Amino acid sequence: MAHKAGFVSILGNPNVGKSTLMNRLVGEKLSIITAKAQTTRHRIKGIVNEEDYQIVFSDTPGVVKPSYKMQEYMLDFSRSALDDADIIVYVTDVVETRDKNADFIERVKRREAPVLLVINKVDLSSPEKLDALYEAWRETLPGAEVFPASAAENFNVQNLFRRIVELLPEGPPYFAKDDLTDMPARFFVAEIIREKILLHYEKEVPYSVEVVVEEFREEETRVRVRALIHVERESQKGILIGHQGSALKRVGTEARADVEAFLGKRVFLELYVKVLKDWRDKENVLKNFGYKQL
Repeated sequence: MAHKAGFVSILGNPNVGKSTLMNRLVGEKLSIITAKAQTTRHRIKGIVNEEDYQIVFSDTPGVVKPSYKMQEYMLDFSRSALDDADIIVYVTDVVETRDKNADFIERVKRREAPVLLVINKVDLSSPEKLDALYEAWRETLPGAEVFPASAAENFNVQNLFRRIVELLPEGPPYFAKDDLTDMPARFFVAEIIREKILLHYEKEVPYSVEVVVEEFREEETRVRVRALIHVERESQKGILIGHQGSALKRVGTEARADVEAFLGKRVFLELYVKVLKDWRDKENVLKNFGYKQL
């Protein structure tokens, strides 16, 4: 049997469950998940390997109309994932309307790659509403195959996975067969820290944060990590640290536990907070943070 390999891009608007679906399909938690919009900022690849195929999944930022440069670059990640996809998995859910970001849907329609449209969160809907959504999306994306699903409940995900394998083009693997992702460990450490900030802080604070791992040193019995948390305002720094450092300590404690589980090793984690004014609109800073594609 010939070997199959391909890029499968998971696309859609914010908060429809793309990251949960990605983690289900890959079988590992690679993308952080919170209830907040724009949790995913980068294009994150997860690689599934079997003897006769390799699937390179891409989780992507939710499609938004940019308000500042960082969101422009996030949209670029989604567009590039769309453009190089062998298979497109477009995710919607039972509450969003079809006219949200209609221009991006038009880009999806112009692609020749197979489109698998996932109506996610069906556990929160009724059969009558699902029937109506099914027909409506068949009109919007007439060439797509529709998969009602619940990524959170793992409903219909395996059927989607099997269809992806069937549609894969023939070809050699793009990555080594033991690779799980193309991102370094320090990227996922930074994402775990940012996930805790998203979970514990409100309003603008979590959206104004960028985490950079400045030191990642593997020692014999543990990994030493020093991470710098950038914020845009002095007031945000105070909120992030909390009274006598209590808020930041909670972030560090929870993040360390998850990082240890991810790395399978004891971790010594140090967190620092620094103000970098208006970093989300500074092109040179965003390039250093890995947002601007080269």
